Amino acid sequence: MCGIIGRINFDGSAVDSMSLVAAADSLEHRGPDDSGYWNESGCGFAHRRLSIHDLSEAGHQPMKSSNERYVCVFNGEIYNFDNLKKQLTHKKSHWYGHSDTEVLIEGWLRWGIKLLDRIDGMFAFAIWDRHKKKLFAARDRMGEKPFYFHSNLKYFGFSSRPSQLFTLFPNLSRDYDEQALRLFLESGYIPAPYSVHRQIRKLPAAHYLIADESGIEIKRYWDFRTIEPDPSWKKRNEGDLLDELDEVLTRSVGLRMASDVPLGAFLSGGIDSTLMVALMAKQSSIPIKTFTIGFDVKDYDESEHANIVAQYLQTDHYCENLHVNQIVDLMPQFLKHYDEPFFDSAAFPTMAVSRLAKEHVTVSMTGDGGDELFGGYHYYRIAKMMSPFFSLPNGMRKPLAEIVGLVPKHNFKLLSAALKENNSARAFAFSRSIAKDFREILSPKLLQNTNGLKDLFEQQAKTFPSGLNRSEEGMRLDMLYTLSDDYLQKTDVASMAYSLESRAPILSREVIEWSMRLPDKWKIRGNTNKYLLRKLAYRYVPQSIIDRPKRGFGVPIDSWLRGSLSEWADEKINNSQYFDGLPLNQAAVKELYKLHKSGARNVHPLLWAILMLLDFNSK
Repeated sequence: MCGIIGRINFDGSAVDSMSLVAAADSLEHRGPDDSGYWNESGCGFAHRRLSIHDLSEAGHQPMKSSNERYVCVFNGEIYNFDNLKKQLTHKKSHWYGHSDTEVLIEGWLRWGIKLLDRIDGMFAFAIWDRHKKKLFAARDRMGEKPFYFHSNLKYFGFSSRPSQLFTLFPNLSRDYDEQALRLFLESGYIPAPYSVHRQIRKLPAAHYLIADESGIEIKRYWDFRTIEPDPSWKKRNEGDLLDELDEVLTRSVGLRMASDVPLGAFLSGGIDSTLMVALMAKQSSIPIKTFTIGFDVKDYDESEHANIVAQYLQTDHYCENLHVNQIVDLMPQFLKHYDEPFFDSAAFPTMAVSRLAKEHVTVSMTGDGGDELFGGYHYYRIAKMMSPFFSLPNGMRKPLAEIVGLVPKHNFKLLSAALKENNSARAFAFSRSIAKDFREILSPKLLQNTNGLKDLFEQQAKTFPSGLNRSEEGMRLDMLYTLSDDYLQKTDVASMAYSLESRAPILSREVIEWSMRLPDKWKIRGNTNKYLLRKLAYRYVPQSIIDRPKRGFGVPIDSWLRGSLSEWADEKINNSQYFDGLPLNQAAVKELYKLHKSGARNVHPLLWAILMLLDFNSK
């Protein structure tokens, strides 16, 4: 896990070394163990290293290929690098070390772009061809590792975070991207390829790019969207499917346990983290180190459940108990490291548990991806419930939606609004949106000139197999956007703020492709979510421990905005200077805040996103 930076001047002019050094220094937290620089003929790379494999100088980056034609900077882990190394060894008689970076660059030398089909890992890397003066860069399949870039016909620059691009390009415009702002205020995150800045883009997950003096080309190299559920699996024996899933996940966990530094796992006591720890324990001769954060507010405290799991699995367990308001103390760190507007309040406990874990290990496993791949969120049950309505003609469905809206409860009014949408993808976007029925906070001009989350989801749903049911459609939409651009970004930034590498075994290519073939029958059954994954967890931990209400890994932002953060929020919402240049209706935002503080309606997700944007705008 590292920080990568690079600039290419296609006219061959020298890259300013001082800007490379300054940009890399500001990423020291992503790679405190080593720094490296390479600068030649219009191309400059910088690297900050968090040493995981091959702690010696043999793993130093930027790294040249054995024939010295290519230079590479790499952030992430190639989990199957030992296997790839064996395939390469008969062509390469001498290896300088045993890092996955060396395998990556030598794999590129032999296989070129086809290397991407062989890699199992999380990565963002760039390779410079010194002969052809051409850059190749790629990002992992689900977007675990970030890659931001700025380009035109004269130059190209990239970094692990957007802030460093302003160091590489001092004159780079900080103008906002209006499309990104709208999507942020509807979803709480900025989906790729957008960034908050108009002249900076994110390379989407599962894509590569090629840049040279003729321009930039971006292509997708892997696509889970088109994998169809296998109808024959509906009739398969449950025990056989469990055996197969057990084998696939065990293999993925085992690959991700390879490390030359201490390794542990986040443990919440939920299905995903519990199963990951159980599969780690099955393959380890020593107790697994596990970490959780406890709160003094029962609704947010998972430490009791985590402790029960830890005792059962006999882990070496660490728990830090915090007063829930102590999490507010992390606000300066949060605002420093999340250098784009970001609303997910689960970032705070993720930062706290990363800080705790770093005291004992350098690598920690997570359960990220279990909900999206195996049907964990209540949104999917809602989508399944609405499915029959969307098979009705509009002339029947919309009057029925009106009737639903007559029920004097707010949730029914929201359900009515979702059922009025033209299709299920737009309805799912409405259910996932943090804006819901508060469109008046956005300027009419923004609404007219940009597309919304509903448009984005509707467009992507057209790429899915036609036979998907509505819950499967929702899971794939979440994988494309919510998982990649919200949850995985949250984990990456929070963990790297404390120089901790996080790994997500559920997001291996093998597991993802297996889950795409698994029909919805094995994911959601009645009111039971994550049916098959839950059954697998029962093999390792008693059902009485596993079966408990799902609880998000969050903090009480809603009460903070009425209490400990109210003065901070008041100052921003009532000061017109914070709204300068933003497409927000300040009067409508004030009314939204008043509604929340009165307790009449809890609108903290949208309110928090607005506050994050206002704070970002003040810098």
